[in-house]
Amino acid sequence: MKLIATYVIGLIFGLGISISGMSNPAKVLNFFDVAGAWDPSLMFVMGSAFLTALIGYRVVFRRPKPVFEPSFNVPTSRTIDARLIGGSAVFGIGWAIAGFCPGGALPALGTLDPDVLIYFAALVAGIFLARFLMQATTNARARAA
Repeated sequence: MKLIATYVIGLIFGLGISISGMSNPAKVLNFFDVAGAWDPSLMFVMGSAFLTALIGYRVVFRRPKPVFEPSFNVPTSRTIDARLIGGSAVFGIGWAIAGFCPGGALPALGTLDPDVLIYFAALVAGIFLARFLMQATTNARARAA
């Protein structure tokens, strides 16, 4: 049942991204082009997502636990550090350059567009690089202690 629920949620998300046009990098890039062909639709999509999440979190966290898990898995750290800021900056810069964020690119992956495939290759390489750097940092700190 958990797999079916995950599939349905992913399908709804993918349809929403596709219907809103956010799987089209040109539409996203036009949002960042405030001096040219500015397209404010991304702002409305993000606002709708924010309101949906705001309501959804309030409803879900009234439950004692999730339906398919033993407990809620939410971040516990509220620390704003260099790693968080750096990761956010890399995410934002990549999004502005490529016109894709990981969620918006997933529905576009099915098109087999070379730009989308290159984006995903870079995304996966970035994930592995980040894990490598985090492990190297952890090892260096352990040796220094």
